[in-house]
Amino acid sequence: MLTRRILLKLTGAATVMAALGPMLATPARADSAQQAAAFVKSTGDALVAVVNGPGSPADKRRQLQQVIDANVDVDEIARFCLGRFWRQATPEQQKQYMSLFHDVLLNNITAKLGDYKGVRFEMGRAQEREDTDVVSTTVERPNNPPTQVDWIVSGASGHPKIIDVVAEGTSLRLTQRSDYASYLSRNGNKVEALIEAMRHQVAQNG
Repeated sequence: MLTRRILLKLTGAATVMAALGPMLATPARADSAQQAAAFVKSTGDALVAVVNGPGSPADKRRQLQQVIDANVDVDEIARFCLGRFWRQATPEQQKQYMSLFHDVLLNNITAKLGDYKGVRFEMGRAQEREDTDVVSTTVERPNNPPTQVDWIVSGASGHPKIIDVVAEGTSLRLTQRSDYASYLSRNGNKVEALIEAMRHQVAQNG
């Protein structure tokens, strides 16, 4: 979440704030968790509206792109998924990888729109966890058992953004990071090899 720092020049005031800090921290984080819950509900409603709404696949893709760009920190997720290889990549490779990651993510989501027709979700509890908030939901879709989904929200960018989705205890970004690391391990740890694979994947689904 957003770091809250109060710069105090007066020693007396600083002492008072230090004493009150433990009492003030809890409601501040509680407010943050409530805001995260409202943010996730708004985002979920937007996603459900696209999935269940009218429009061609191309129309829905454009609508999903808007929702994702506004509410998901895709760049942060992309860097996380590449792990230590991000620092090894050249600036040009980083640029290409980032662009391809956006395309791959959108393709993966739009490819499954038909599977989620009729989807709805119910809000659960929101709780703080270090520098993020975790908002729990139950996702329900026809002819499928309910799925427990946690949305991990960070305010590090200055605005709430989703940085991970945990479905039934499985982190999507951790899974993707593991997949990328495995692929790179099989291909000489060359970032260019991963970029080529992603480019091929985008071309196939384009």
